[in-house]
Amino acid sequence: MLNEKLAPNETMQIHEILNLKTVCMSTSKMMEGVVFDQDLKALLERDVQQSIISIQTLQKLLEKAPLIR
Repeated sequence: MLNEKLAPNETMQIHEILNLKTVCMSTSKMMEGVVFDQDLKALLERDVQQSIISIQTLQKLLEKAPLIR
């Protein structure tokens, strides 16, 4: 691939996915405090950890986004 920059539509789509992952992670983190079942609590914690990794990956992808002047 010669062009390492993202197209504007790709940048917008990554932003949308990043917003969705952030909201989902926040919801899972909040639900951990009100859930009493330990299995469900562990599942929510795993979801939070995986979401953090996904968010970091998406943020790295956005580094390839073109700068707007």
